[in-house]
Amino acid sequence: MFKKILIANRGEIACRVMRTAHRMGVATVAVYSDADAKSLHVEMADEAIRIGPAPVSESYLKADRIIEAAKSTGADAIHPGFGFLSENPDFVEAVEAAGLTFIGPSASAIRAMGLKDAAKKLMEKAGVPVVPGYHGEEQDPDFLAKQADEIGYPVLIKARAGGGGKGMRRVDDPAEFAASLISASREAEASFGDGACLIEKYILSPRHIEIQVFGDDHGNAVHLFERDCSLQRRHQKVIEEAPAPDMTDEVREAMGEAAVKAAKAISYSGAGTIEFIVDGANGLRTNGFWFMEMNTRLQVEHPVTEEITGVDLVEWQLRVAAGAPLPTKQEDLSINGWAFEARIYAEDAANNFLPATGRLSHLRFPDNARIETGVRAGDEITPFYDPMIAKLIVHADTRAEALRRLHAALVATQAAGSVTSLEFLARLASHEGFAAGDVDTGLIERDIEALTKESSAPKIAVALAAVVSLGLAEPLSAEMQPFDRRDGFRLWGPGEATARLIVGGEEQSLLVGISSDGYRVTVDGEQVSISLRHLGDCIEITHSGGVSTAYFAKDTRSVTIYIDGTHEFAMVDPLAAAGGSDGGGDDVRAPMPGLVKAVTANVGDEVEEGAALAMMEAMKMEHTLKAPRAGIVAAVNAVAGDQVDEGAVLIALEPVDG
Repeated sequence: MFKKILIANRGEIACRVMRTAHRMGVATVAVYSDADAKSLHVEMADEAIRIGPAPVSESYLKADRIIEAAKSTGADAIHPGFGFLSENPDFVEAVEAAGLTFIGPSASAIRAMGLKDAAKKLMEKAGVPVVPGYHGEEQDPDFLAKQADEIGYPVLIKARAGGGGKGMRRVDDPAEFAASLISASREAEASFGDGACLIEKYILSPRHIEIQVFGDDHGNAVHLFERDCSLQRRHQKVIEEAPAPDMTDEVREAMGEAAVKAAKAISYSGAGTIEFIVDGANGLRTNGFWFMEMNTRLQVEHPVTEEITGVDLVEWQLRVAAGAPLPTKQEDLSINGWAFEARIYAEDAANNFLPATGRLSHLRFPDNARIETGVRAGDEITPFYDPMIAKLIVHADTRAEALRRLHAALVATQAAGSVTSLEFLARLASHEGFAAGDVDTGLIERDIEALTKESSAPKIAVALAAVVSLGLAEPLSAEMQPFDRRDGFRLWGPGEATARLIVGGEEQSLLVGISSDGYRVTVDGEQVSISLRHLGDCIEITHSGGVSTAYFAKDTRSVTIYIDGTHEFAMVDPLAAAGGSDGGGDDVRAPMPGLVKAVTANVGDEVEEGAALAMMEAMKMEHTLKAPRAGIVAAVNAVAGDQVDEGAVLIALEPVDG
């Protein structure tokens, strides 16, 4: 076994690998960029080496610096995690040329599966079913459009390199094909350095079911059953589960055999995943699944497989890379219970899942769930990397019980300082169709309005937020004096103060009356009386409805109340509010820090409301910026290649009538 390994990654996967390595007595080395200097994975490692500035192209993608860090610290091997260099065959060869072990498959296996078109041809030869489509080399747009016509709409444009939903576009109308191809190719080029695309038939009731495979250098290969990853948005997985609902023994055996056949066709060693697209229209059947691609690495969703099999996949990775055979035969593997994983992101689900940034002023997870995270309270969500906060995993004997635990754990999770996907995930976990196992990749899109609509906060939460915003809810510390806090003390007149919060999207002035036994807050014309008692890190609230327990978090911009879910309220700065409007919707502003990829607007252009004017890239995704109203372009303040801050005015409009 290795004495020391370097993890060529960051965040939750680096922390995940370190936990297993430390349990096995293997020392770990972290690498970090300037943005990650104080991150959790750096703190957990036995040693840490700086490799460059924040952008991934100058740090985590610098293979030479990573290899030098491994050599200088005496590491025996490099674990790539997922993303970054994990599926780069040139990196594998460089690692091995340096006399180190790559904890993963061979460079030849990665190359065989790295390009989706070539992989599909290889799988066809190996007898694995593949999706109908064009997987050739020709990339002329007119030729590809003709192929799409012959395949029949809807089609899926798909980058032949990479994964994670990058460079993928569903096209329903031939008139949209050319623009979709340009966008997919540009995103693929930016993400993988390869803009080539393939065209596939889009399955109308698709399910995404993948098989975990594992091989060794002794010719052995097994599968560890399936994961259903059908709940997706923007072709990215949201909630995964294992096993798949409605899976029969016959179909499981057929898919497992196909997956092992695929792995053996390339002499695969290490952890890998064979992804299948499955037609769910008429139930799962042995002739209704097709190979999509192989991920030649550990998957983000690997914990659900670990939960149902009892296998530590990272431990297997280390042992197999060190030369050991697989520790278990196929007939000795079995499924125990059900598991779900939810990916918690810093993103605005109601705003087309726009990635968010910010400092996590508060972060608390429930005790009855497995948490995989790379951040702590106080850490910054930056625009440089994927905005994942954590993965939350639950396990139970049955699917219904596991789903109930998932919903309860999501509701109990607390995060403040950045908008998150928690409420969206909790709604998804209680979705009637999902609960019934009636899932496909279009479920979220079909019900997006219900899943992302803004919920109204209970009046008790609004009342508590008003009290918290005025600084009246914090307990007195031993060092504080009674006059250090604004409370009920006064010389004359009523004890009242006004809290200004954004409630339900609207600014409200909430009158807070202060008395010796608590507070009276006027919410929507109704007086809500509450008294507070601190119990460790939570608050006991006595109100007209009884007694409730709540948590709260406050930063300079907002108050977040955790009572029957999460309720966030922005605080209004009266001085800023007095400064006037922000332009009345006349500007197209950067919704986040990022890179301007394209600007299609020119000064003098007359545009309609909703017209696409620019394209930005942030957190590895492209975002189209549209005209907020009809008007004439008065100014263009950015060009492709500009790095801009959040809120920067990129394009200014003037009224059509002047």
